[in-house]
Amino acid sequence: MKIKECIVVEGRDDTVAIKRAVDAETIETIGSSVPKHVIEQIKLADERRGIIVLTDPDYPGERIRRIVTEAVPSAKHAFIPKHLAISANKKSVGVEHASPEVIREALQNVRDGSVLDEYDPVLLEDIHAVGLMAGSEARNRRELIGNELRIGNANGKQFLKRMHKFRISKREFYDAAKKVGLK
Repeated sequence: MKIKECIVVEGRDDTVAIKRAVDAETIETIGSSVPKHVIEQIKLADERRGIIVLTDPDYPGERIRRIVTEAVPSAKHAFIPKHLAISANKKSVGVEHASPEVIREALQNVRDGSVLDEYDPVLLEDIHAVGLMAGSEARNRRELIGNELRIGNANGKQFLKRMHKFRISKREFYDAAKKVGLK
């Protein structure tokens, strides 16, 4: 599988894992601060061939995703569910621990952040109706639905923003909730 876009990853181990899975070029962010010169490389890559952000399913990975998206709003996004990116010793999580099959699946299900067509957006009350904002299981429910929708996990407010960014419709949201047994 050959990927046209440049894939934005966190580090060298992620690049190795990507290259085991697909034929692609990567840009490494060199940590969660994402230096200015790396942002410039990412912008150039986006202009020339497009980019796909594929970061670890953890807080630093989400921080990098936000920084890159702020710099390049048209960035595409691929997500690996946390449970498929855990190391063998269960002490760390990251793209580098995902199997080639999981990486290929994430890259086949890329979400485009610049889609501007009409859609029926998910509202705050929809999030509450499925129990994604409050309660002891809200985080687990968001993770289940985020994995099903292939948009990753985030806190309630960010989760709603992400659904809007990727134009997840109410129907798609409720279908995902039903599929994972929540509604």
